[in-house]
Amino acid sequence: MSAQQSPRPLAGFRIVDLSRVLAGPWATQLLADLGAEVIKIERPARGDDSRSFGPPFLPAEDGAWTGASAMFLAANRGKRSLTLDLGREEGRALLRDLVATADVLVENFKVGTLARMGLDAATLRMINPGLIVCSITGYGQTGPYADRGGYDPVIQGLCGLMSVTGNPPEMPGGGPMKTGPSLVDIVTGLYAVIAIQAALIERGKDGPGVDLDLSLMDCGVAVMAQQAMHYALTGTPPRPIGTGANGGVPGGGYACADGHIMIAPGNDAGYARMCGAIGRGDLATDPRFVSNRDRLAHRDELLGILEPIFASWTVADLYAALLAADVPSGPVNDLAQVEADPQVVARGLFASRAGQDGRAVPQVASPLVYGGSRAMAEMPPPRLGQDNDALLAELGRDDEAREALRAANIV
Repeated sequence: MSAQQSPRPLAGFRIVDLSRVLAGPWATQLLADLGAEVIKIERPARGDDSRSFGPPFLPAEDGAWTGASAMFLAANRGKRSLTLDLGREEGRALLRDLVATADVLVENFKVGTLARMGLDAATLRMINPGLIVCSITGYGQTGPYADRGGYDPVIQGLCGLMSVTGNPPEMPGGGPMKTGPSLVDIVTGLYAVIAIQAALIERGKDGPGVDLDLSLMDCGVAVMAQQAMHYALTGTPPRPIGTGANGGVPGGGYACADGHIMIAPGNDAGYARMCGAIGRGDLATDPRFVSNRDRLAHRDELLGILEPIFASWTVADLYAALLAADVPSGPVNDLAQVEADPQVVARGLFASRAGQDGRAVPQVASPLVYGGSRAMAEMPPPRLGQDNDALLAELGRDDEAREALRAANIV
């Protein structure tokens, strides 16, 4: 395989994607990056809700609205778009025909919605016994919240994530804070891919399908990780610590003369090297600060000394000094600085895909490097309904039938 070829370990698998906005589309984009064929089902005229989540939008050459918002572009490369009105039997019939050819159906409707349309997993398996159905909801298929819609910011509050994010309440600007990215949506999409791949392995070529029940709430609680264990072990909910490191002092973020830097000395030896790098070797032998336990006990005293020192350095100079002393550290970058970072440039993480009109569609590359090549779908995110004719033809609808479906606004 050449370095330019994208690996396709999931080639030959067909995914029907009924999901919208982020968690489900994030999962199916990753499956497309890995080589699966993903067919995105969208509502006629409107499409995925996230197409309207802007500005910014990718503009057309004539400046017209394209329905390609930043959120849509972030989660939909590598997919074919088919518009279907699932509120009408003709649209549902087309979906059933498509499902008969599929390996996986991904959906994020509220619990019970597909059953009311006769498109629930049990019914669809009468057509395709091997179908894997991955349902992504806010709260899961069971429990007292099962009938509620799920939204990332709400779940971030409910699952405890906001309670440990941000500065402590007593600090200026302190209190619960949402993460910048829609982290629960993204993590749920990743868990969905893990479950789907496990189900494909278990099913094999001819085995029965299975239902997968993924919820934002479950995944949000799971991603609390060591903070959840902190509570489980102590019975005391952990507090937010801003940019401080989990358990090590003086690990954390600090203001410099022209920006901010993150420093993670890691252990006592790293702390001593940091002290030497900033010209304060005496702080490494001060009895108050020799071990991490000592530094935890005298945290405020140590930070009262270090913060003015860090503030006297520029980010670039402090970063260089810490790197030379083998102290893990790095500047706090905005996204323009991220794009220009030499490591990001070398890894090709800001990429683009050529749209059907030949224009570059910006993308952030898949992080998966598989067998030495980056696993990333070549097709850019689709225009709404761009594959209607091709897919309807594959489903056996001739020119006359396709025109009738368009005239009736079924597609």
